[in-house]
Amino acid sequence: MSSSAQDVPAPPARFNFAQHLLAINSARPGKVAFVDDQGALSYGELEGRVRRLAAGLRSLGARREERVLLLMHDCNDWPVSFLGSLYAGLVPVAVNTLLTADDYAYMLEHSRAQSVLVSGALLPVLSAALTRADHEVQTVIVSRPEAPLQPAQVDLESVVSSHDPAARPAATGADDPGFWLYSSGSTGRPKGTVHSHANPYWTAELYGRRVLGLQESDVCFSAAKLFFAYGLGNALTFPMSVGATTLLMPERPTPDATFRRWLGAVGGLKPTVFYGAPTGFAGMLAHAGLPGRDQVALRLVSSAGEALPAELGERFVRHFGVDIIDGIGSTEMLHIFLSNRPDRVRYGSTGWPVPGYEVELRGEAPGPVADGEPGDLYIRGPSAAMMYWGNQAKTRDTFQGDWTRSGDKYIRNADGSYTYAGRSDDMLKVSGIYVSPFEVEATLVQHPAVLEAAVIGKEDADGLTKTKAFVVLKSGAHVEEAELKAFVKDRLAPYKYPRFIEFVADLPKTATGKIQRFKLRETEARGRG
Repeated sequence: MSSSAQDVPAPPARFNFAQHLLAINSARPGKVAFVDDQGALSYGELEGRVRRLAAGLRSLGARREERVLLLMHDCNDWPVSFLGSLYAGLVPVAVNTLLTADDYAYMLEHSRAQSVLVSGALLPVLSAALTRADHEVQTVIVSRPEAPLQPAQVDLESVVSSHDPAARPAATGADDPGFWLYSSGSTGRPKGTVHSHANPYWTAELYGRRVLGLQESDVCFSAAKLFFAYGLGNALTFPMSVGATTLLMPERPTPDATFRRWLGAVGGLKPTVFYGAPTGFAGMLAHAGLPGRDQVALRLVSSAGEALPAELGERFVRHFGVDIIDGIGSTEMLHIFLSNRPDRVRYGSTGWPVPGYEVELRGEAPGPVADGEPGDLYIRGPSAAMMYWGNQAKTRDTFQGDWTRSGDKYIRNADGSYTYAGRSDDMLKVSGIYVSPFEVEATLVQHPAVLEAAVIGKEDADGLTKTKAFVVLKSGAHVEEAELKAFVKDRLAPYKYPRFIEFVADLPKTATGKIQRFKLRETEARGRG
């Protein structure tokens, strides 16, 4: 533990994270914990269902430390399933609900999950995955089934209702494997990232409580889903650590769906805390149905997933009177380790290290790089993952002693804040000087006609690398290529402006909303071929 985290007591050696959250809220059994489209779940009801599911899982033959695939839309059954598995000493493997049967077949084989907890709407794709996987699952437990169940499939509600609550949690340790999350890598198969029971404790204490300042009176709503590291903290571990209420939404966070929640369409509750991502904020601010500041109850807004362009943050605060608190986290560190603060925002930067975490920028030469120079970002903190399952080479490359290599490039500013300079593998060398694609993209989106932009390297007629921008315009907008080039030239060093511009309808993105520049590079390479 770093010296700056010493005021936060470490969890005891014997520690079950699910029991920890239930104990925190045992004195508020009537308080609403979660609300989805079908109703509310109080903290008392949540504890009962968690303990009953834990007993049910054990009775179905699930054994300590076995993996349980959790493939479920955000709803009240998600926290019951995740915490019930932890309480029983099992290891839930939370996976993206937007993947293919082939993806799930790989994850079943890789994790060797013996059980699956799945939404009824996702049962067909899971069934297809089970037929393709070279791995046999013992039990499939279905949340809210939409069709008659087959043999070896069990209704989650019947499991919960037919068992008495487990008398006590599994005797897990703080350093025992607690759960997995699959990292959304830009290339290759996703990596099974193993987190301990203690890791979500640290993120909730160091970031949720001490940076965001969440309160019991808050109503939280996250555009990022629970299967993401960002969403898991936002919508489960952070609010539960202070006894707050969380709104859960199964569908995708379109502007319309998000605004309905902001305006109190579910249970009459208006979120006071919203967690989003820059792509989502851009879409909302450009939407005709954008609510006025007097229609919402927002007091705190968080952003992560990709760096927030300064122009987006400034437009949001002008409209709503609430700052966006931008930060960066990762699946490997579980949540945010570098962030702006509610009382200290520098738009265009990712802020300062979260207390309890240290960051260091390294270059090709030994030792940290100088302020103002781009360097590879390394992090040291108590929530680092234990390993990538079954991948020793990647584990050693990423987890280097106390330090975790992020794969991001950053620049340290004179005031100690940090500015994003792109992914390490996205940096371009133009005219012998490194250019950050993000810096060019952030400048392009300042133009009133531009909704989104992505920048890659493209060889010119002489075989030299120059910047190329893929630009998505706002609905009904028009701008000439020459105007955009001049716009960037006026704001950045001349060698950085995009020599090539291509207007496109949309950009390829990961499920977390991160732009997949590698796909644009692949398309460009095929075009040259």
